[in-house]
Amino acid sequence: MLFNSLTFLWFFLIVYGLYVVLNHRWQNRMLIVAGLVFYGWWDWRFLSLLIASVFLDFFCGLKIHDAGTLTRRRLWLAVSMTGNLGMLGFFKYYNFFADSFAELLTALGFQAHPSTLRFILPVGISFYTFQSMSYTLDIYRRQMTPTHSLTNFAVFVSFFPQLLAGP
Repeated sequence: MLFNSLTFLWFFLIVYGLYVVLNHRWQNRMLIVAGLVFYGWWDWRFLSLLIASVFLDFFCGLKIHDAGTLTRRRLWLAVSMTGNLGMLGFFKYYNFFADSFAELLTALGFQAHPSTLRFILPVGISFYTFQSMSYTLDIYRRQMTPTHSLTNFAVFVSFFPQLLAGP
């Protein structure tokens, strides 16, 4: 869904109308659903990446804050960084390696068309990955304390007007 489309205009008007009439508790839940619908509109199969990022960093943020030793804090930060950068790296660099693999197969006498090995890069994955990681980094640096509300954190990551921000 593009920001300059009629579909987005209707979507925004419905979300805004619901936001105005709902109380705070339901506003945040509705904003999560709106963010997921907005992101899933492009390709629903990539919703699992956004949801995984939310759960990973929410959980790791709590564990980093509650860790009693620097070693444990570093361990949970490493879990967050590995999970996030693993997802991001896979989708950013998979096609490069798939093309190289296809060339290798061709050189060995096998037929492999590169387009059959390719993945589509999920839109906005860099932005929401780094935004989510910044949360755990801020907790690790003790610049903030984690939220104990999964709903609030999910709104932070999936808020649709800024979900696809970035260059």
